[in-house]
Amino acid sequence: MKKTVNGKEKVVVIGGGIAGLSAGIYALLAGFEVEIYEKNAIPGGECIGWNRQGYHIDNCIHWLTGTRKDTEMYDVWKTVGALSDDTEYAKIDAFYTSTYEGQSVTLWNDLQRTEEELIRVAPEDTDEIRKFIRYVEYSKQCLFPAKKPMEMWGIKDYISMGKNMADFPKVLKEFGKISLEDYAKRFKSPLLQKMVCDYLPKSYTAYSFLVSYATMADGNGNIPMGASLQMSLRMEKRFKELGGKICYNKGAEKIVVEKKMATGVRFQDGTFAEADYVIPTVDTHLLFGKLLSGDYMPKKLKAAYDAPKNYPVTSGFQVAFAVSEDFSGGETVFIDMDTLHVGANDFDRMYVKSYGYDPIFRKDGKQVIQTCITQSDDDFAFWKSLSKEEYEKEKERLVKEIERRIVKAFPELEGDLLFLDAWTPLTYERYCNAYHGSYMSFITTPAGKQIRMKGQLKGIKNLYVAGQWTSSPGGLPVAAASGKFAVQRILKKQKRSIEISDQTSVTVAECNL
Repeated sequence: MKKTVNGKEKVVVIGGGIAGLSAGIYALLAGFEVEIYEKNAIPGGECIGWNRQGYHIDNCIHWLTGTRKDTEMYDVWKTVGALSDDTEYAKIDAFYTSTYEGQSVTLWNDLQRTEEELIRVAPEDTDEIRKFIRYVEYSKQCLFPAKKPMEMWGIKDYISMGKNMADFPKVLKEFGKISLEDYAKRFKSPLLQKMVCDYLPKSYTAYSFLVSYATMADGNGNIPMGASLQMSLRMEKRFKELGGKICYNKGAEKIVVEKKMATGVRFQDGTFAEADYVIPTVDTHLLFGKLLSGDYMPKKLKAAYDAPKNYPVTSGFQVAFAVSEDFSGGETVFIDMDTLHVGANDFDRMYVKSYGYDPIFRKDGKQVIQTCITQSDDDFAFWKSLSKEEYEKEKERLVKEIERRIVKAFPELEGDLLFLDAWTPLTYERYCNAYHGSYMSFITTPAGKQIRMKGQLKGIKNLYVAGQWTSSPGGLPVAAASGKFAVQRILKKQKRSIEISDQTSVTVAECNL
């Protein structure tokens, strides 16, 4: 193995998103020399935002799992600099509101308030509503395990999990094998049926919805003030302060493997970076379709790619506007709309999310609002089939149609909507190499098993995969924890302690003297 000048082993990380930054920070804390290479000009991957006409548009955080201070995930966010004990969160007291035919219901963070409101609106569903609230309460026990990879768990870890999640198996038994579409049929009220299927694609397993709501209701899913890009920049700052090197506009071309060892990474500009260890954090479709031979792809992952009906992915057609700060339609409101053909499918629901809760989204008496219409694999195929001219015309058509539907739902916005930007599944593919434009990994459906990669590939001794695709359905906590796990796997191979703290690098440095 090659050593750098200062005697430390060198880790090369491919991708400067949340997983890459996390892997880089933990590797530095463990005493390695670290270089991150990112294809774009800024860090964050999909956890970013951008400006249009002086307004900031957020691409990622609707709520962040791991904001409760007594959780393992919070420890990760704090270690990588994403959060601190002084982090301020948006004052939002509800998950979302669903409207239908003039009625509305809100999933409040206060479960008792939610129960009372749902029963008042749909007394015919009283028993099912109470059961729903009870199982959301059980779902609060489902906390993301971020201390170490599960293959490193011992009997004590499993016993501890069993004690802390005593009621959660009831949720999996009741809701782990049915889709949201089927769960919605248990309710008689058409409004509650819409509510159940509004937030996540209807093909999702029902328990995913309960866990999502429980995370918000438990205070473990807050929204950090300052938007997604600012969180990524805090992580970049932490990485640099620890001595890491990050190179932008540097797209990887190939991971060079010789004699079952990854010797380094070759880039699109022809340069090469030698490495003792390589941590790719990119989309696995790119990893095994370009950077490495597809022969290295784990069989379970390949089976998922080969069965898109059982393992679908999710993207969206999204539009951002600026409207008056006086607009108070609610932070996230799902509305009826005249049927609209988007991609390859027809839709009659969409949400409007107001961002006025954070000053970064306000300017000159206006605030940013955004909407999203869910897109899937067949929708991606439609967008991909268009010429550049057809693509732009279709975006323009949909922006006008969506604007008309927003005004119909909120007449007070007539003449007040300032169009800022629109983006599609192809946007995610272009900037993030995202498979079918997905902003998460495979959806957890009743027909598909959860994908979980152990991180190391057969046939390559010093490569450790990280990123949200290592565990479905992906997302920010999976990404951040996977970066930590990749470094812990390296440490275990070296027969070192997998416990990583701010003191770890000091200890290693002293040992190298």
